[in-house]
Amino acid sequence: NQTFTITPNVGYHIADVLVDNVTVGAVTSYSFTNVTANHSIAASFAINTYTLTAAAGPNGSMNPSGVTNVNYGDNQSYAISPSPGYHTADVLVDNVSVGAVTSYSFNNVTANHTISASFAILSYSLNITIVGSGSVAKAPDQATYDHGTVVSLTATPVIGWTFAGWSGDATGPANPLNVTMDAAKNIT
Repeated sequence: NQTFTITPNVGYHIADVLVDNVTVGAVTSYSFTNVTANHSIAASFAINTYTLTAAAGPNGSMNPSGVTNVNYGDNQSYAISPSPGYHTADVLVDNVSVGAVTSYSFNNVTANHTISASFAILSYSLNITIVGSGSVAKAPDQATYDHGTVVSLTATPVIGWTFAGWSGDATGPANPLNVTMDAAKNIT
């Protein structure tokens, strides 16, 4: 009798074992019993592969997305991109936060992993400075504004004063003035 033990290297698995050119499957050992003739045994091995599953929430993307198959020991990088007017809120790797990063790399992959990203709308401040006597009404009147919000500014001078115009991040004599919030703004 003769027994053979089949052992793959780290990061590999047995793909198939052939005995006398006939498959016996991915066995880890094979025994010849009561040997009365010549025989052959051959083992083939394949590298382990792992799945990396990537998902991006609404208002952003991840590249690559979906399922990526990666060989044992390989690296895989991801680019995380928010849509215009949004920012990366958080990135989870295997359900653990790695922060609001814009890229992430799996190095020396030896297991399956997941990566997901969530995104949030950008918010901006609108600061008004008044020169002279009067007031400016903001509609809506909020501390911050989501990206894309249109704010109407109406200047009202006190008696004896006139409205001269806007300066800073808005110019001109329009009153009321519609301001689209696409960044923090300072208007006089």
